[in-house]
This record gives sequence, structure tokens and C-alpha cells, in this order.
Amino acid sequence: MGDPSNGTHLLLLSLFVRTFGSALSFLSDKSAKIFVAGHRGLVGSAIVRKLRHLGFTNLVLRSHLELDLTRQNDVESFFATERPQFVILAAAKVGGIHANNTYPADFISINLQIQTNVIDSSYRHGVSKLLFLGSSCIYPKFAPQPIPEDALLTGPLEPTNEWYAVAKIAGIKMCQAYRIQYNWDAISGMPTNLYGPYDNFHPENSHVLPALMRRFHEAKVKGAKEVVVWGSGSPLREFLHVDDLADAVVFLMESYSGLGHMNVGSGKEVTIKELAELVKDVVGFEGKLVWDTSKPDGTPRKLMDSSKLATLGWTPKISLRDGLVDTYKWYLENVEQ
Repeated sequence: MGDPSNGTHLLLLSLFVRTFGSALSFLSDKSAKIFVAGHRGLVGSAIVRKLRHLGFTNLVLRSHLELDLTRQNDVESFFATERPQFVILAAAKVGGIHANNTYPADFISINLQIQTNVIDSSYRHGVSKLLFLGSSCIYPKFAPQPIPEDALLTGPLEPTNEWYAVAKIAGIKMCQAYRIQYNWDAISGMPTNLYGPYDNFHPENSHVLPALMRRFHEAKVKGAKEVVVWGSGSPLREFLHVDDLADAVVFLMESYSGLGHMNVGSGKEVTIKELAELVKDVVGFEGKLVWDTSKPDGTPRKLMDSSKLATLGWTPKISLRDGLVDTYKWYLENVEQ
């Protein structure tokens, strides 16, 4: 049997947080203990950079080796010991189409375990506010464009990433359920396509922007005369620099407390052809671009409606060109050795 007084303390602490937590300002106390889950990834590392830049001095960071978020007892013990005041949940198992099709059980089970353990332990150990981060893939395959938040659960998902998407939808609903039942301040943000430092530049498993950057760089180094790109170049895509997302995360933690999840996008579209030409220019590849139109284009358009966030007062600051220059500089310093 555990100490009953400890349970009473937890109950009183949680009651205080549920009553007064949403009134606490995120930015007012730079010594507040903040747990950033997934701090080594593309998103988590950007959030850590942003928080440190703002002067936060008490970040709680754990690598996967130090804390396996899929293990309930380990997560419970961590929260009981550390007692963070704020939690930003950026940890997830992520991957492209091939990985999702090959390991569907991993994508649904690992993400569900991470979310359930962190969200539940956060609530029960008195965390004032939690932000859960998802992905634009939560929306139906044929959602209206631009995609509003209320398009969620209005149609079938894209089959190639439904396992990951179902887990992320469950995370949104879990935050909403804890808010409804316990009046606890758990919110969700859904970013669009992200890029920037610490992106995945793997030659086969990376997304379109880092893949193009690597291919143009390697072609430049080899002195190749052309680079072949799949499709027609006509599909429209939206991109957001991960440092802009980190800025939005801080804004949401400070300024938003509501039941609905919030889209976080740039609001600007670019064709894959325009993107390829821009990456080619930033990298300095002077050869020719060849489009292999026998290969599929994918979804014609995928744009998120981020007007709700804009109405609250947040808009992105980093242009696509500036963001690409920044990303290529990081690539040269960290990937291309």
C-alpha cells in the first residue's frame, strides 16, 4: 500500500491546477519546469531552441534511452519525480509511405502508447497545461481545400498513412476528453508540412523538400548535367519552417485554451515545380531539371486553413526562400561531411 497522504496531495494539486491552471501565464515564469517530449527530433529540437532563446532555464529533456515513453511505469515514475509544470508533446514515431505500409502495427501502437502515457501522467501529476502536436494527415483524403479544423472525421483517411493518422486523432480526442471530464487545460496543434534543421535527409525515406535538397546537392558535387524529378510538378503543397512552428507553439501555450484543435500552417502554396526550382537555386545546381511524367503526382492540392490561429494573432515570419537557405546551411554543416 502506498502512502495515502501522497494520494491526497496529488488530488489537491490536480484540483488546484484544474481550477487555476489556465490562468497561469506560460511566458511569465522563465524558471517554470517544462518537459519537451521528443526534444531530439525536427519539431522538438526547434521548440527547445525557441524556449532557450526566450530565456527559459528549467527544461526537462530525456532521450529515448533515458526514458522510453511507451513504458507506462517509467513515464509514471518520471512524472512523479520531476513534476513538470508544462508539457509539450512532440514525441512520435514518424515515417513515410513505405514505412507506414511496412510497419502499421508499430505506427498505431507506439504512438498510442506514447500519447496515452504522457497525457494521463501529466494530468494526474498536476501539470498546468499540455500541448499535443499532431499532423495534417489527420484529415480525410478528400477534405475540402483549404482544410478547416472541422473537416476532421468527415471522410476516409489516406490509406497510406491511416495507422499514424488514427493514433494522432486519438491524441486530439484524448486531450478533449480530459478537458471535458476534468476541466484540464490540454490543447492540440496540427502543423502542415514542416522542414528545417534536423530534418530527415535520407535518400529514400525523406519527404519531398529534404529529398530535393539532397539530390540537387549531390548532383552539384558530382557535376551532373541533369536531375530527374518524379511527376509533372503541378501539385500544390504548403510548407512551414520548423522555427515558425516553435514560435506558434509558444503562442498557443500562452494565448490559447480551448476544446478544438488548431491548424498551424503558412497559408501559402507552391507547386512542386516552383519548389524544385527554388531548391535548385538555393543549392546552386546549374544543370537541367527533367520531369518524369510517367511517375505519379500524388494529391493535387493540400493546404490547411489556419485562419483561426491568424485571428488569434499569430502568423508565420520565415519566407520559403529564407527557410531553404537556413536549412541548406544546416545540411552542409551537419549532414554533408
